[in-house]
Amino acid sequence: MNQEELSRVFTAPFVNHLGIRLVEAGEGWCLTEMPVGPVHLQQDGFVHAGVQATLADHTAGAAATTLVAPGEAVLTVEFKLNLLRPAQGERLRCRAQVLRGGRTLSVVESEVHTDRLVAKATVTLAIVRSLGREG
Repeated sequence: MNQEELSRVFTAPFVNHLGIRLVEAGEGWCLTEMPVGPVHLQQDGFVHAGVQATLADHTAGAAATTLVAPGEAVLTVEFKLNLLRPAQGERLRCRAQVLRGGRTLSVVESEVHTDRLVAKATVTLAIVRSLGREG
């Protein structure tokens, strides 16, 4: 597992601003969570779809990152999100699993949960050379 690149994924300012943190990861999978506060809600008090999308996308990227070689990174090239029910609660958790890890593309599935499944995403990521890195 590319632990150095995985750790770097969680230094992104936007991810830190939202409070997304790594819980656990292994070869081809990742588990994250984030607190939910007033800033994450839409006008009716539910967790905003954009917040759920960001969590699903970033967790998918982290899962794909566990399989890349040193000097490589991943970039989302396609993203589909199904919002299954309104999300409420104090925290969101997301588990992502690589369905197909290839040399140039990875396909990953993410599930976002409160106390139950609220969203499911399918994310395709390109494997690219990491900027400013040797390898």
